[in-house]
Amino acid sequence: MVFEKRRPGAVLFDRDGTLIRDVPYNGDPGRVEPMPGAVEALGRLRRADVPVAVVTNQSGVAKGLLSPDEMDQVNAKVEELLGPFDAWAICVHDDADGCTCRKPAPGLVIRAAAVLDVSPRDCVVVGDIGRDMEAARAAGARGILVPTEQTLEEEIERAPEVADDLSDVVERVLSGAEDPVPAVSAPWARAMGWSRW
Repeated sequence: MVFEKRRPGAVLFDRDGTLIRDVPYNGDPGRVEPMPGAVEALGRLRRADVPVAVVTNQSGVAKGLLSPDEMDQVNAKVEELLGPFDAWAICVHDDADGCTCRKPAPGLVIRAAAVLDVSPRDCVVVGDIGRDMEAARAAGARGILVPTEQTLEEEIERAPEVADDLSDVVERVLSGAEDPVPAVSAPWARAMGWSRW
């Protein structure tokens, strides 16, 4: 699938391992640490009036390893460090729950796009593992993988697009798309809070 060089409707980021360092089942806001370049990358997208959202699997809630309140506190810390996001789509289920939201299913991408009032096909999904790319593909969105030490070699080989880091992602997303496009504002999206399925 070839994606046109134009401004995306939104950029949807995986949370752990993409925006912040991956601390498995983290319920402690004190352990939230932004990934290198995350603040700058998000700043560039916001200045370009590109909506930014988080699409994240948080199975620790289903497993009982952290409470919804602890998860909310971690997410609040993410926003404190990285700035406000236009939407959050969070899956609190585990693999065995058979939900339609847990990546690699497309539900989180579709939900975030709906909250932002854009088509999933106009979204870019940024993540660090194959599940993120599969969710993007299933939703018809453009997927960009930013590998970490945890990313498997076959996930990198199968990725539709691979970026060096978040700065590289923004270059790819905004290159050839710097022409002003009327931005559709969705101030109500903030009022809806974090969307949990």
